[in-house]
Amino acid sequence: MSASLKSSMPGNRDVFAAYVCDENALDVLRPVVIELGWAPEKCNKGGLRNAVQSLSVSASPNILMVDLSESGDPLNDINALAEVCEPGTVVIAIGQVNDVRLYRDLLASGIHDYLLKPLSANMLRDSLTQAQAVFMAPRSGEDEGVKRHISSAVIGTRGGVGASTLVTSLAWLFSVDKRMPTALLDLDVHFGTGALTLDLEPGRGLTDAIDNPSRIDGLFIERAMIRANDNLAILSAEAPINQPLMTDGAAFMQLQEEFKHTFEMTVLDMPRNMMINFPHLLNDVNVVVLVTEMSLASARDTIRILSWLKTNAPHAQVLITANKVQPGVAEISKADFEASIERKIDIAIPFDQKAAANAAKLGKTFVDANGSTKATAAIKQLALQIMGAGEEDAPVSNDAGAKKSLLGSLDLKGLLAKKKTDQVAEPAE
Repeated sequence: MSASLKSSMPGNRDVFAAYVCDENALDVLRPVVIELGWAPEKCNKGGLRNAVQSLSVSASPNILMVDLSESGDPLNDINALAEVCEPGTVVIAIGQVNDVRLYRDLLASGIHDYLLKPLSANMLRDSLTQAQAVFMAPRSGEDEGVKRHISSAVIGTRGGVGASTLVTSLAWLFSVDKRMPTALLDLDVHFGTGALTLDLEPGRGLTDAIDNPSRIDGLFIERAMIRANDNLAILSAEAPINQPLMTDGAAFMQLQEEFKHTFEMTVLDMPRNMMINFPHLLNDVNVVVLVTEMSLASARDTIRILSWLKTNAPHAQVLITANKVQPGVAEISKADFEASIERKIDIAIPFDQKAAANAAKLGKTFVDANGSTKATAAIKQLALQIMGAGEEDAPVSNDAGAKKSLLGSLDLKGLLAKKKTDQVAEPAE
């Protein structure tokens, strides 16, 4: 019923079963089923509710045909069917409602095809043959031609460094410029701005996932995620701030696993507290974008997070991204910052308050609203680096091969002393 439910064809299940409401439709269906070499006794009398009842106590077939004619709310009833269908089931729906919107909604929910009554033999033969072809296609991730999934996490060293702004811009670039099916997962459950930046309502998808991790599958992903464009889907939340986050992180892990089967790129907006509380969320992340600013506090926290990543996510490549850079205004010079963290800054994004305000007014991502700014050019370069890093096999060391030293306390103290000396040395006006 979804990308994940079409991935395999278990051999210990029936090839086909149908649940059809009326005898006329069954009379047309049975000869086609026999022609395809399947058992005609698998064509059962009864509609979708009968299918749910039967499949709740038996294995679902590889190809399932269900009649929606007696369903008062087809889309809602499909959820009940999803609960009893095993992975690998391709579902063909039939009905008598000739509505383009219903057809599109059913396909979006994971239904393989929707056939309108009265049925014809040619119509059934074509649809069932196409369903068979699903199992002949290469399985996801098994053939060399299948594109590799890249997972990237964006983490801000401090609040206000602009990590969430970069998340939405990167996701937009991957989905529009690179035309990659992209998932954006905003892990700031109470105060996330991913949907807000894209001028969307966050919906209940993420909170439902947290409450019911066992329900997360391909169909859930398709229904719960909000579409920003043809290639970008977002899962975000605005959970009530009087309700603490009660989860062991299983939902987030399951979501990431499903994203691998459905998308080519995952972008995680990961607050620091989520990184600390659920370190296993980085297990499958290829690239970590560590967003910082040129300040003493950010230098300290960059050092700490780099050390943490080296222990908890040694497989991930880390891209240091300095955001809102203002030459001559920063607390710490670029040279001093890089000396302190003992590695180079990968990308420096210039400060552009006017462009940021323009994006907010238009309800667009920064790069979508400001196509020709220097900041947008830098973010595009960051997107290319993420794609390049995600496709490489060997991770770059988080310390970039720097020599060992007492970098933490000595360098930061030196920077702080230097800052105070510079302030004292400034001549009075």
